[in-house]
Amino acid sequence: MKPCDTLRVPYTQARLWRQSRSKAVIQKKINELKEKGAPFLAHCIETVGPQSGPHVTNAIPGLSWHQWGEAVDCYWSVKGSIIWGNDTKVNGINGYHVYAVEAEKLGLTAGHFWNKFKDTPHIQYRQCIIPLEIYSICQIDTKMFSSFQ
Repeated sequence: MKPCDTLRVPYTQARLWRQSRSKAVIQKKINELKEKGAPFLAHCIETVGPQSGPHVTNAIPGLSWHQWGEAVDCYWSVKGSIIWGNDTKVNGINGYHVYAVEAEKLGLTAGHFWNKFKDTPHIQYRQCIIPLEIYSICQIDTKMFSSFQ
């Protein structure tokens, strides 16, 4: 397993989140964030502009532990090739599954075991899936603004 993504600034998170989402969904989220007192998070989504690509995250800026420096994504490298899928096995073993099991033994949380959206490369320090489980959207906005403005 090789690390490929650690601390991710909110603008990068915004780019990833905007991928695969319609203009209407994006604008609705921007408006919602502004109404809820999170202007910086709205600004991040608004200013990165249109993006294209596959769906890779459900987390808007600030709602991924990557922005808090508490998450890492790793890829599985087999004989110099990057393997992203869960279906590949070497000697009957999938590297992402082993990675997730070992992370959980250390008390970390592995996205491989999430039910709604499996994020197989993702490992995080916290047990709660997103910061909104312990912080308000206003607190998150303030923290992201002070850390990344």
